[in-house]
Amino acid sequence: MTEKTAVKTGKVAVMTEPLTLNYQEYSIPSPQSGSLVVKVTRTNVCGSELHIWRGHHPSIKRGVLGHEMIGTIHELGEGVTKDYAGEPVKVGDRIVSTYFLTCRKCSPCQEGKFHLCENAYEFWTKQPEVAPHFHGSFATHYYIHENQYFYKVPDNVPDVAAASANCALSQVYFGIEEAELRYNQTIVIQGAGGLGLYASAIAKEKGAKVIVIDSIKSRLEQAKKFGADHVIDMNEYSTLESRESAILQLTNGKGADVGMELAGVPAAFAEGIHLIRPGGKYVTIGNVSIGKFVEFDPGLLTRKSIKILPIVRYNPWYLRKSLEFLSASIEKYPFDQMLDAEFRLDQIQEALDKSAAREVTRASIIVD
Repeated sequence: MTEKTAVKTGKVAVMTEPLTLNYQEYSIPSPQSGSLVVKVTRTNVCGSELHIWRGHHPSIKRGVLGHEMIGTIHELGEGVTKDYAGEPVKVGDRIVSTYFLTCRKCSPCQEGKFHLCENAYEFWTKQPEVAPHFHGSFATHYYIHENQYFYKVPDNVPDVAAASANCALSQVYFGIEEAELRYNQTIVIQGAGGLGLYASAIAKEKGAKVIVIDSIKSRLEQAKKFGADHVIDMNEYSTLESRESAILQLTNGKGADVGMELAGVPAAFAEGIHLIRPGGKYVTIGNVSIGKFVEFDPGLLTRKSIKILPIVRYNPWYLRKSLEFLSASIEKYPFDQMLDAEFRLDQIQEALDKSAAREVTRASIIVD
């Protein structure tokens, strides 16, 4: 049975061109069969938004941004009675969703590689003039389509923690498990932003020794709170050789079993293979900007026989795993301290500009 609420209008923040934003209003659509509409309560500024905001995306130059979010169910489409874990849902429940679709029909989906679905961004790239209008979470409402996984949020997980689950946390969780990180292994994480902090906590819970590299002291201090056993400050270890030596000292001369690039800097990718032991694995997630190049030593890669694992998106059930991780460890790590600035919906441009200028590390928008 479809749950219905009074029809009214909602607002979306639209990037009309890079670095320019305005607001548009549309009637809140009634969801089609298998879909639902949520009222956004909190949405974050992710690195991919900044990539688009600066005009660096090869094709997206305008539209509704935002994808990391938590909201409450506003209206359920026909047939939607449970989330993707089989939990009953109703209007008013807190939920998070993947920001992409899983069509289950394309070649990657047929191979079980749901994270590579060819139709993942079918609606994310549509303009706000195209129904159902609310394609991104920088808005009062967000339309969740059929084939878009969503899950109820555990009662003990606050909005501030859950809002990041559908991108940052699920992304690194998937990457770490693809690398098959095991108990008592060592992982070196390049970058102590939101992705790096989550990766540190997940790796620590798996029983690994965690080493985090960054150049910002406040981030490194945060990394210690999120399970890092050792941190390497690039201001103190200013050369590749010094960082490599530090890693060797911390790993009994072997190098890390797993490396994880979360810095989004091409030079970090080139450096990673120097820090990993022969036969190790290297997960790269941060570098998403096409057309940026760096000198790389393929001979060293070959001689070390390092396996490189590029990761884009995640298999959608990792969103549920992320919520379960948050619920189990909510008292152990300061998830509420990961966001260092909050803005209102009418301050999204300020949030984007300050994030792009690195005046803010991790911004969140509260939607009334």
